[in-house]
Amino acid sequence: MTRTLSGQKDMNRRPGMRVVRKVVPYLWPPGRPGVKVRVLLALAALVIARGISVYTPLLYKGAVDALAPVADAAAPALLLGMGAIGLTLAYGVLRLMSVGFNQLRDVIFARVGQRAMRRLALETFRHLHALSLRYHISRKTGGLSRIIERGVKGVDFLLRYLLFSIGPLILELVMIAAVLFFLFDWRYLAVVVVTLALYFQFTFRVTEWRVKIRQEMNTQDTNANQKAIDSLLNFETVKYFGAEAREAERYDDSMRAYEGAALRTSYSLAFLNFGQSFLITGGLVAVMVIAATGVQNGDLTVGDFVMVNAYMIQITMPLNFLGTVYREVRQALVDMADMFDLLEQPAEVVDKPGARDISVSGGRIEFDNVVFGYDRDRRILHGLSLTVNPGETVAVVGPSGSGKSTVARLLFRFYDVEGGAIRIDGQDLRDVTQDSLHRVIGIVPQDTVLFNDTVGYNIAYGREGADKSEVTAAARAAKIHDFIASLPTAYDTTVGERGLKLSGGEKQRVGLARTLLKNPPILLLDEATSALDTKTERSIQDSLRDMRRGRSVIIIAHRLSTVVDADRIIVLENGLVAEQGSHEALLHGNGRYAHMWHSQQAEENEGPVQA
Repeated sequence: MTRTLSGQKDMNRRPGMRVVRKVVPYLWPPGRPGVKVRVLLALAALVIARGISVYTPLLYKGAVDALAPVADAAAPALLLGMGAIGLTLAYGVLRLMSVGFNQLRDVIFARVGQRAMRRLALETFRHLHALSLRYHISRKTGGLSRIIERGVKGVDFLLRYLLFSIGPLILELVMIAAVLFFLFDWRYLAVVVVTLALYFQFTFRVTEWRVKIRQEMNTQDTNANQKAIDSLLNFETVKYFGAEAREAERYDDSMRAYEGAALRTSYSLAFLNFGQSFLITGGLVAVMVIAATGVQNGDLTVGDFVMVNAYMIQITMPLNFLGTVYREVRQALVDMADMFDLLEQPAEVVDKPGARDISVSGGRIEFDNVVFGYDRDRRILHGLSLTVNPGETVAVVGPSGSGKSTVARLLFRFYDVEGGAIRIDGQDLRDVTQDSLHRVIGIVPQDTVLFNDTVGYNIAYGREGADKSEVTAAARAAKIHDFIASLPTAYDTTVGERGLKLSGGEKQRVGLARTLLKNPPILLLDEATSALDTKTERSIQDSLRDMRRGRSVIIIAHRLSTVVDADRIIVLENGLVAEQGSHEALLHGNGRYAHMWHSQQAEENEGPVQA
């Protein structure tokens, strides 16, 4: 069953401990002793800080007893001998040391947390690029970015607070409970244990209820963000149809749902905080009443009363924090579960174990009885066989839905064939690495999408490490250098998101230059000029003819006038080769190609309708 990326999944599908187990390797990575040493040093600083915190109230008690009219003879001689001023100074020093060790712990651990975030972000980024085209066609970019953002931040939060909040709190509670039991009696420990049990049960149950509300908040937040990004990406379309108000209403609908979930979260938080305060205050008062009774009976000193109060406050402060920490840890688990679901999305196209790099000697391309469909219930190719000889230019034409673009996607191995095989120089594409295959094929798509960076960067993207002279040479070959040079900042001109600052023809020429720089032995032109006007198309055709020399070329085309000079034209129909031959031979054959040619010529020659 395909996993969903919404925040609506019941966490029972992915227990919190399973997520924690996935995070542990980032905290304790194998083969990285430096990271492990940092974790151990941070833990040591933590234990020292907690030990100091537990000992500090004893000095507080000693100072109070030293100031009392009658010193408690039962008090430790060492503490009484230091005097009130000395005990007060020692108390201040220990509090400062506790803070210092806590800060030292954070400094030591900071690199571990940041490194874990970076590793996970990189792993997620790489995994997304490893997923199939089928996944990316159906993805929601805005929602995806939110899932990654929340998940990566959740890792740092989980590492930091599991290690430095929940763990230390448990350690401190155990130490304080031991002090109350041994220095006083079992009643103090009983009250503390009952208070903690009630507090934990209340906090966890209410927080579990709140997590479901937070999941709904995440869903609505993701939906609102997706609608906003989708609307902005389609800015021109929105304007074309005067749909600004419609888009604002769609966005507001999502935000209204988010608002409702956010209000329920706020109300439930108020209930949680009041309930926690009620339980903590009840426990604190009960212990203080027992201590006050002991002072009145002469069993305890005023210093004991103050020390008990200090210990209870020391317990209640982190307990208040625990409610927040548990709530945030629970939310972090939800966020990380979404991200780990994303990481567990299987890559549809993977390299075989031991796959070798492809070796292109001539560039012979062979589709051998290929069967494929994007949906298994709807086949696109029904046993397609075609061959492109080394250095030959073959055009693939046909009506919409005949499988033209599918040929291009299969050759680049965006998908694996379901039957038959595709070979380059006798090597089955499934037996070679994807990286090496992608290096030997250059594609000029119908719509060249550019990065929101400079013109120079977009051309240089064709080959990593290309220098400025090579970029300029590629631009000259694509006949766009003069245009770039005329820009105020030349090759440093930013092209805008998806290259929207350039015209269609300019973008296409940048795409040509990028592919020329790559200099691949096999070239695939996928409707490379169909989106351009006739004049721009004719000017770019010259550049395309130059690119084709010395390469094996497949041209996917709808406009037949762009492929008349191809060595061979293959007409697809219903996923099979209907006919093939040169332009002249196919016209004389008076078949499917000739019919398509005459229809297109009639459309192009048809003049404007006279009024």
